[in-house]
Amino acid sequence: MDSISNPYTPNAGAAPEVVVGRDDHLEAFTVLLRRLERHRTEQSMIITGLRGVGKTVLLGQFGEIARKAAWEVVEVEAGRLDDPRFRQAMFSHLKSALLRLSPRARWTERGRRAAEVLSAFAVSVDKQGTFSVSWDVPPAEGEGDNGDLAMDLTDVFVALGEAAEEQGRGVALLIDEVQFLGRSQLEALIQAVHKTVQRKLPITFVGAGLPQIAELAGDAKSYAERLFRFPVVGSLTGEDARRALTEPALVEGVSYDPDAVDLAMEITQGYPFFIQELGSQVWSVANGDRVQRSDVEIAKDAYEAKLDGSFFRVRLDRATPLQTAYLRAMAELGPDPQKAADVARVMGRESTQVGPTRAELIDMGLLYTPEHGYAAFTVPDFDTFMLRAVPELHVPEVQKRKRREDDRVVP
Repeated sequence: MDSISNPYTPNAGAAPEVVVGRDDHLEAFTVLLRRLERHRTEQSMIITGLRGVGKTVLLGQFGEIARKAAWEVVEVEAGRLDDPRFRQAMFSHLKSALLRLSPRARWTERGRRAAEVLSAFAVSVDKQGTFSVSWDVPPAEGEGDNGDLAMDLTDVFVALGEAAEEQGRGVALLIDEVQFLGRSQLEALIQAVHKTVQRKLPITFVGAGLPQIAELAGDAKSYAERLFRFPVVGSLTGEDARRALTEPALVEGVSYDPDAVDLAMEITQGYPFFIQELGSQVWSVANGDRVQRSDVEIAKDAYEAKLDGSFFRVRLDRATPLQTAYLRAMAELGPDPQKAADVARVMGRESTQVGPTRAELIDMGLLYTPEHGYAAFTVPDFDTFMLRAVPELHVPEVQKRKRREDDRVVP
């Protein structure tokens, strides 16, 4: 069929033609905004889930809801930044939000105060020689300038929330890839939200990230579980999964035979990104206005090749030989969470020898720990990919530490 009319969107974070199975989350976000507008408290949320389940798409949907409600939306993809660069990034984003809330020429006392607190927040970075304030607003004294990230960001959130409240609006900070925030940064965000909840201000932080986020947030602040809900976004099931495949095609006047849909569900297991990728490949091989089971069978090889060459491969390419061996050993054991000791046994090593490798893979976002002593892949079907990509398990020698000069035996 015509590639120009292909209705599927197998791209990172791209919203599909039809978003299904996420109504509860969209409703929860709408309720959050409406309650904050009425000066009532409500738990915010940090969405968790594996790669490819639509977390970024859901954040995008939240942004659309907030904009329609006349809220200012600040969208951030978290990266591995040190605290000074994190301050710089937050200053830039929140400064833009303030200027959108109210042009500088129309600032009231609250608007100017928010600007001054933002300047103080930035100046505390500038003292370290890493950042210069890009506007001429004098910094506030005693607010946003403590040098403590959590205290300073709290001052910024309160001042910005008060400025938004005066305008009859709100600010929604949407952060993707939350697991890449430093502990001090996540702690600062949680503490800032805590204070705005106490003040009943219309400003909130909503995040999305890998499954370990709930644990990280709890470690950062013990009251995080009372401030946030941690809904898990997973694969689509039943009719939702079938609709995700068939409804985009119907927009273009194309329908699926029921047995073609059955096979597609078996192949994709309902994962939204996989559905989009398979649908895209099926569109390339099908003819006419009806997709048959044979079209899905033909498209399967191209579908797997596309996933292997991009979605999976881009993650494996970041791994060292020892990290690759660890992933391959996990794949040997299957798709379920695996004990660290069992993976080490498959590698022919002791747990203590490969423990640092496991920790590195968790830090890279390739593994997460669903419970103590276990690790699981953050990418669906990564085990089957590893078996295809690395047919034989090869474990490089664990590098031994070089003995210090004073440890060497002098003959």
